[in-house]
Amino acid sequence: MTSDSFHTKSVLELKDGPLSYYSLKKLGASTDRLPFSIKVLLESLLRQEDGALVTKEDVEHLLAWTPAGNAEVDIPFLPARVVLQDFTGVPCVVDLAAMRDAVRGMGGNPSRINPLVPVDLIIDHSVQTDYHGTCYARELNERKEMERNLERYSLLKWAQGSFNNLRVVPPANGIIHQVNLECLASVVASRDGVAFPDSVFGTDSHTTQVNALGVLGWGVGGIEAEAVMLGQPCYMPLPQVVGFRLTGKLGPGVTATDMVLTAVEMLRRKGVVGKFVEFYGPGIKGLSLPDRATLANMAPEYGATMGFFPVDEVTIAYLKQTGRERLCELVERYCREQGLFYEGQSPAYSDHLELDLRTVRPCLAGPKRPQDRIELARMKEGFQEMMARQGGQRQGRLLRDGDVLIASITSCTNTSNPSVMMAAGLLAKRAVERGLRPHPNVKTSLAPGSKAVTAYLEKAGLLPYLEALGFHVVGYGCMTCIGNSGPIRQELAEDIEANRLTVAAVLSGNRNFEGRISPHAKANYLASPPLVVAYALAGTVDLDLEHEPLGVDPNGRPVFLRDLWPTAKEVKAALRKVTPAMYRKAYSTVFQGSELWDGVPAPRGETFAWDPASTYIRKVPFFDGMAEEAGGPAPIRGARALAVLGDSITTDHISPAGEIPADSVAGQYLISLGVGEDAFNSYGARRGNHEVMVRGTFANPRLRNELAGGREGGYTTLQPDGTPMDIHSACEEYRRRGVPLIILAGKEYGTGSSRDWAAKGPYLLGVRAVIAESFERIHRSNLVGMGVIPLQFEPGQGVRSLGLDGTEEFDVELEFKPRALAKVTARKGGKGIEFNAIVRIDTPVEVEYLRNGGILQTVLRKLTA
Repeated sequence: MTSDSFHTKSVLELKDGPLSYYSLKKLGASTDRLPFSIKVLLESLLRQEDGALVTKEDVEHLLAWTPAGNAEVDIPFLPARVVLQDFTGVPCVVDLAAMRDAVRGMGGNPSRINPLVPVDLIIDHSVQTDYHGTCYARELNERKEMERNLERYSLLKWAQGSFNNLRVVPPANGIIHQVNLECLASVVASRDGVAFPDSVFGTDSHTTQVNALGVLGWGVGGIEAEAVMLGQPCYMPLPQVVGFRLTGKLGPGVTATDMVLTAVEMLRRKGVVGKFVEFYGPGIKGLSLPDRATLANMAPEYGATMGFFPVDEVTIAYLKQTGRERLCELVERYCREQGLFYEGQSPAYSDHLELDLRTVRPCLAGPKRPQDRIELARMKEGFQEMMARQGGQRQGRLLRDGDVLIASITSCTNTSNPSVMMAAGLLAKRAVERGLRPHPNVKTSLAPGSKAVTAYLEKAGLLPYLEALGFHVVGYGCMTCIGNSGPIRQELAEDIEANRLTVAAVLSGNRNFEGRISPHAKANYLASPPLVVAYALAGTVDLDLEHEPLGVDPNGRPVFLRDLWPTAKEVKAALRKVTPAMYRKAYSTVFQGSELWDGVPAPRGETFAWDPASTYIRKVPFFDGMAEEAGGPAPIRGARALAVLGDSITTDHISPAGEIPADSVAGQYLISLGVGEDAFNSYGARRGNHEVMVRGTFANPRLRNELAGGREGGYTTLQPDGTPMDIHSACEEYRRRGVPLIILAGKEYGTGSSRDWAAKGPYLLGVRAVIAESFERIHRSNLVGMGVIPLQFEPGQGVRSLGLDGTEEFDVELEFKPRALAKVTARKGGKGIEFNAIVRIDTPVEVEYLRNGGILQTVLRKLTA
């Protein structure tokens, strides 16, 4: 119950009856200057102000927001709901199940560990592209998914039956963010007779896609999401809001994908980590909501907490288009009453950026970072420059540098946008009519994020043409985008390995980090769906598609990209085939599963019955010893560096999601348990087993640790003697010696996915602190949530400038308060290097988390107090 000390309650009269709401207008004209995203945050505080979790002072702090933000003031935010996907959702459920055991062990009631806010868990990350290019590929992939993940899915069925407020969307229903955008999000919700803006946290960084609807939300780590589920607010400094003004309209042949890759490059250059980005200006009126969703989806790639679009007529039209007419009256009336409806306003922003959409050109991003945009006309030149730096291009028996190995239309980023999907289908139609086919070495796939996609492609008569080029539906899940691209032909893998070839993957996804898409593809490019089809036909990225033919028809005539590219008129005609009925039908059974799902066992009981023989689900050790008093972090003395890493180290580098090699430490562990190589599954699917995950930490085959003597992969040298060994074995030896560990890194440490195992894994290896030049937002929070201390070099300092090489012995003296300075001493050969590092504990509540050993331990102690 709120105290309503601001006395702002009002009533909204609707056709279906009145709803009360907390009026922002009654707070005064000062709210008019606020960015829309800040207004939504303000309403949340106003509504939940109870004098305890949310205080009157919290509301006043936000009401006094200025464009400068305020890192010294932290505010609590409790979203309306939480969404999970299965790669991050399974470890969440494992943690919650272990917490129930811990509560019982402390003499409490296990049922107190239960979500207090609605939670939807969408199973979309486990299906792999084992089969492709055939009409039966999807069926066999889904069957294999069930065979591999029976234990995991049984755990999720237990959770659905044991926890209140938790729903599971079974496999083969779509990708989490597309399901959220097209079905789950209400924009304005009502509960207990009170209307309020929808808001959401998701255990996936691309939760921001729903920002396109005007829904406040972003990705968080699993541990932070678990705390929110249990009623613990997320505390955050008052954010800055960067206004991104859009003008003009996209030109002919330019897609929303080209627009977002351009924006990613601009915003990364600007520097928006930890900030909100809010889009406004006359240009947004010409963007469809799916266009906006593409831009919002990639907020993690440009570094922002959110990429927010306020509600307007385009939002209302999209709700109707996706079969949610029932929401429109409430959404429009509420947003207009609250000053949340965009009608050309220009709020007070912290900073500004502007993009004239007429200047956007066709482009891709790669070969290993989303912000590395390259114009289509420069692809050949750019690739050849990269190969020249590597000593020139190489030729194998079957492949050569630049050949396309994987071409995949995948990911919610683009498959949620009918315009680019129709464009891909129309391009495929023209290619088939000209007699073109992809090279047989190219692994093609189509993985829509929603069943509505296949419905409108079929209705438009375009799916058969995509299938004729090998783009058959392989499943409704993340698939290639998350790294579940599946195996390639053995002879191709051997040719790549033997000749050290740099072959390419071209995908319509949102990430292209090293080692993520496939262990065999060193060059990975993000592109629009029609360009994915074009590169599948060309068979190489070593080509200028603007001036060179991508193929030759059966009569020897060259075929250029311009010959195949559909006109705006053709795309518009195809879009008329998209109807609300398609979305209603696709989502009418979204919580129902197939016969395969119905056959998964559903255990019952207040606590989970752990199977000690399971290789998928193991009880985590994070809550062992919880009956003891919290002692706070021990001093760091005599620490050794486990790894010295460069810039842009991603969570994929730290905790891979893809395949588990047989010769890896994790692979050898599974073999020792009797698991055959064909049953390894992926690291992502094994996140319910900490024994596998800790062995997979820092095991990315493209990781470059300066302590490993130039060897790529999960290797280091044991100090002080310099013995080379794998990282897991080194940590076991350091643990035996009682030596704490640290990580040294450059800029943007922890960029990429929200995966909490990138913090859990280092914690279990014995890492006490990470010292980096800068941190990505989610990963910094995850480190704190696991009790690992993030320390940031002072501006202008880093490993090289300080003369460190990682062979030193480290002492860290720190004061536990936000943004304090820690004194670090690095000793070697009787000499010492002293420097200060900023303690990246950003809010007072994070001090409490560290003193208790982590965020979940803090919540658990409060619940059992």
